[in-house]
Amino acid sequence: MAIQFRGTLSVGLVVAMLSSGASLRAATPTAEAALKLTPVQKDVDYDHPAQPGKCSIKAEKSGGKTGWVVRDPGGQIVRIFLDTNGDNVVDQWSYFKDGVEVYRDVDQNFNGKADQYRWLNTAGTRWGVDRDEDGRIDSWKIISAEEVTAEVVAALHDRDLARFQRLVLTPAELKSLGLGAAKTAEITKKIQAAPEAFRELMARQTIVGPETRWVYFGGSRPSLIPAGTADSTADVIVYENVAATVDTAGKPNQLPIGALVKVGDAWKVIDAPRPSADGSSDQDRFFLPNDLAKSDPHEQAGPVPSKKTQELLKELGEIDKSPGATPAEQAKLNARRASILEELASSSENAQDRAQWLRQFADTVGAASQAGVYPGGVERLKGLVESLRKNPDDAELAAYVEFRYMTADYNKRLQETTDYPGVQAQWVKDLEAFIAKSPKSPDSAEAMLQLGIAQEFAGEDAKALTWYDEIVKHFASSTAFTKAKGAKTRLESVGKPMRLSGKNAQGGTIDLSSREYRGKVVLIQYWTTWCEPCKGDLPMLKDVLERYGKKFNFAIIGVSLDNTPKALEEFLEDNKLPWPQIFEPGGLDSRLANEMGVLALPTMILVDKDGKVLNRNVHASDLENELKTVLKPQTANKSSAEGAKTRN
Repeated sequence: MAIQFRGTLSVGLVVAMLSSGASLRAATPTAEAALKLTPVQKDVDYDHPAQPGKCSIKAEKSGGKTGWVVRDPGGQIVRIFLDTNGDNVVDQWSYFKDGVEVYRDVDQNFNGKADQYRWLNTAGTRWGVDRDEDGRIDSWKIISAEEVTAEVVAALHDRDLARFQRLVLTPAELKSLGLGAAKTAEITKKIQAAPEAFRELMARQTIVGPETRWVYFGGSRPSLIPAGTADSTADVIVYENVAATVDTAGKPNQLPIGALVKVGDAWKVIDAPRPSADGSSDQDRFFLPNDLAKSDPHEQAGPVPSKKTQELLKELGEIDKSPGATPAEQAKLNARRASILEELASSSENAQDRAQWLRQFADTVGAASQAGVYPGGVERLKGLVESLRKNPDDAELAAYVEFRYMTADYNKRLQETTDYPGVQAQWVKDLEAFIAKSPKSPDSAEAMLQLGIAQEFAGEDAKALTWYDEIVKHFASSTAFTKAKGAKTRLESVGKPMRLSGKNAQGGTIDLSSREYRGKVVLIQYWTTWCEPCKGDLPMLKDVLERYGKKFNFAIIGVSLDNTPKALEEFLEDNKLPWPQIFEPGGLDSRLANEMGVLALPTMILVDKDGKVLNRNVHASDLENELKTVLKPQTANKSSAEGAKTRN
C-alpha cells in the first residue's frame, strides 16, 4: 500500500483531517473518530453502527483509488473516505446503508471543500452542485421528477425559498429547450413570477405543516412534445398536472405541483404550486391542449389515497430504503414489493390507477428478475399476463406486461443454459409473435429494434433494415425511434457523406468536415474504457497511425461512449492516445451513439478523403489492408520515390 503514515493525531485532528482534506500520510485514524463525520447535506439515511468502538478502519484500494475504509463488526462497509486523484488527500466521503453506498460528498476541484453532493443506489438519483462551497446546493445536475416534488414539499416544510428556486427552470435552460417564441414568452413570465408566488404560498398554504412528510409522486406517464410543435426546434419531454401526495400525522393530502420539464438529466418546475382553496389545483395543462386534459381522466390528479393505500405506500417506501443484504432477503422483499403493488392495483378506484400500479409491478419485477434477486419473478409476470389476456379491455396493459415477461424470461434462459443459439432463435420467434399479436403496442417498437439488432448481428442486414424502417415509419414517438433511425443511417451510409461533430474533453470542437480533416482518410472509433475488445484494438490503431498518418494523410477520431467524462480522463492519463476524443454524456444512448445507431462496441467507420463512408464496420485487424486499397496510388508513389532515393 502506497499510503505513508506520519506522526500521531488526536481524535479531533483525525476528524478534521478526514473532513477537510488533510494528507493521508498520517497515523491511521480510529474508526470511532471517522464515524463522527456526517454528510454535508442532512436529508441522508445512512448506517450508524451501534458500537463504533468495535468498528475497524483500514487504508484500502477502492475502485483503483486509495482511501480509508470503515467496516462494522460484521465486516460490512459503512464509510469510505477516498483519495481519487492520488495526492494523498481525502476528496470523496461516502456513506453506506445496508452495505450499499447511498450518498457521497465530493471535492471535485481538490481544494479541501465539498462542492458536489450525490445520492446513490436506493437513496435516489440526486446530484447537487455547490459552486461557492458553502454547504448549500446551488443547482441540480441530476434530479428525477419524483425527487423534484419531494424537494418542493421540503422547501415548503422548511420555508426555504432558495431550495425551491433551484428547482425553477432558468432562462438559459429555457433557451436550450428550443421552444417557439410564444411558448418561450409564456414560460419566461412564469419563471420570473415563481419566486414571489412561492413566497406568498409559504405564508398562506395549509397543506404542508411541521409534521408533514412527502409520500408519493402523482402523475401520469411523461409526454414527448416533438420538434416542430408550435415552432419548436427540438423534442421536449414534460409532465403535466403533477401532484405530490403528502401525509400529516396520518392524514393524507395532495399538493399540486403543476408542469415539469426535462432539461438534460434534471427535471424543472416552471411555476410555483397554485392550490385552490379546497386544496385542488387551479393549474391547467401548459404544454398540451387543455381539452385533452378534460377528456383524459388518466392525466388528472386522483383523489386523496385511502388510509389503507397510505399504509401500503409507506411499507413500499420502507422496502425501497432497505433492499436486503443477502440474496434470500432480497428475494423475500421483492416478493413482498410485488404483492403490495398487486394490492394497490386491486384497490384502485379507477382503471388508470390500476394500470399504473400494474405497470410498476411489471417494471420492478422484471428488473429484479433480470438482476437475479427475485427467482420467482418470471412466473409472477407470466401469471399476470395470462390473467390480463382474459379481458379484452386489458389488451394494451397485457402487451406492456407481456413484453417485460418475455425480456425477463429470455435473460433467465440465457443464464440457465449453454445453448445460446437455441435461446436466441426462440427469442426472435417470441418477438415476432409479440409484434403480430400487439402491432400497435409501443413495446412493439422495442421488439422491432431487438429484432433488427439480432438480424444485424447475424449478418442479415437487409432484414435488419426492414425492422428499422418499420420503426421509423410507424413509431416516431417511441424511444426506439432515435436508435432505429441512426442504425438505418449507418447501414445505408457507404458512399454517403459522414457527419460528425462534438466537444473534446478540453471543451474544444472536433468536426470531421473541418479543414483539419479535409483531404484525409479518417477512421472513427466508437468505444468505451470498459470495453475490453475496444482497448485491445488500441495498440494496432496506434501502429497503423504511426506508419500511415503523416505519410498518407490518415487520421483517427475517437468517440467515447463512456457514461462519465471522468472514466475517459482517468484512462487517458495512464494510456496516452495520439488522436482526439469526442465525448458527450449519455453513453450508448447519447446523441453521438444514436446518430449512427451504434449497437455494439467497438464500431469503427472508415471515411475517405472526401468525407464519404468507405466501410461502415471495419475491424482493426483489417484496417491496414483497407488503407492499402484506398491509398494504393499514394503508397505506390511513395514506394517508387523511396526506391529511387535508395538507388541514387
